[in-house]
Amino acid sequence: MHIAFLTPEYPHERILYAAGIGTSIKNLVVALIKKGIQVSVFVYGQDEDVVFLEEGVKIHLIKNQKYKGFGWYFHRKYIQNYLNKYIVSDTIDLVEAPDWTGITAFMNLKVPVVIRFHGSDTYFCHLEGRKQKLKNFWFEKWAINKAKAFIAPTYFAGELSMKLFGIKDKTIQTIHHGLELDQFQNMNPSVYEKGLILYIGTIIRKKGVLELPAIFKRVRDKFPDAQLVLIGSDSFDVQTNSKSTWELVQHEFDKEDLNHISYLGKIPYQEVKEYLKKAHVCIFPTFAETLGMVTIESMALQKSVVNSSIGWAQELIVDGESGYLVSPKDHDRFADKIVGLLQDDFLCSIIGKAARIKVDTVFNIEKIVGQNVDFYKSIID
Repeated sequence: MHIAFLTPEYPHERILYAAGIGTSIKNLVVALIKKGIQVSVFVYGQDEDVVFLEEGVKIHLIKNQKYKGFGWYFHRKYIQNYLNKYIVSDTIDLVEAPDWTGITAFMNLKVPVVIRFHGSDTYFCHLEGRKQKLKNFWFEKWAINKAKAFIAPTYFAGELSMKLFGIKDKTIQTIHHGLELDQFQNMNPSVYEKGLILYIGTIIRKKGVLELPAIFKRVRDKFPDAQLVLIGSDSFDVQTNSKSTWELVQHEFDKEDLNHISYLGKIPYQEVKEYLKKAHVCIFPTFAETLGMVTIESMALQKSVVNSSIGWAQELIVDGESGYLVSPKDHDRFADKIVGLLQDDFLCSIIGKAARIKVDTVFNIEKIVGQNVDFYKSIID
């Protein structure tokens, strides 16, 4: 069996961008290779055309093409022709693609297409209560209509996507993203920087970063020595048209609180993991996810997490046992959960251990990979 992944991102030094989608794909790709499954990864929107082998994976970088008109159509047709060439020459059996932007709309591929719900524009606009461009919806809807089947990382994401796109008579399988847990070992979980609160993720409105000033103010009222560290790329803000969401967030913090805040921007992944180990508490007040890779990565490293309580999150954490689930808008309660953890090392230890057990039970890629293989086989057969 030969599986291909079409994606706009993938963690590699030669690839322009990688975040949650890329991380989840790579975790699965590595596990599939270990199972003896042949894998190719096609990364579009790149600065160069190149093909290379990396740890048994054939990686294609597809250079971004520019057109004077109807680029949305001709770009997809260019990728289609590129894919079909290798589908034939490399005997690829199935292509998996993301839902975002409906990249497979207008494509006629020579093998079945499975779409994984990493989070479409339609899905995110619905969760944020934000108006969507009609063009974006129809591109995603068209891609959905042409796909043979779907994978959702949480039951919530699958059910909501099915409703939003009116999916009928097609298979939607819930298969969680997974972690290679050997890469997430914390030999000294009781050793961390007292009072260090860590946020990891894009600095963007939908991730709840504009709730952080109010939450952090309440935390410092009760725990004055608290420190907040933010890691992630800055981004454009859709509501204000600001080029920098971080600038918007900064203006909302009290001046005194800003002395206790560090924004590190985007840093190498290995450094991110080191900050995770140093963190006392990890917080994710997001409004829009399909699963949330950084949440389960934090849990794998036995960190106490205060997370958004929306839909998908209830499949990650048992509230009060393996972390806390709180509405991002409930600033008082969100802050109280953080403070409770900062003031009680034993509670942090208990929740951290339960979090690791939860991840090992539900999000271990060695257990999950077989579900993906069985699903792929059912589509190919």
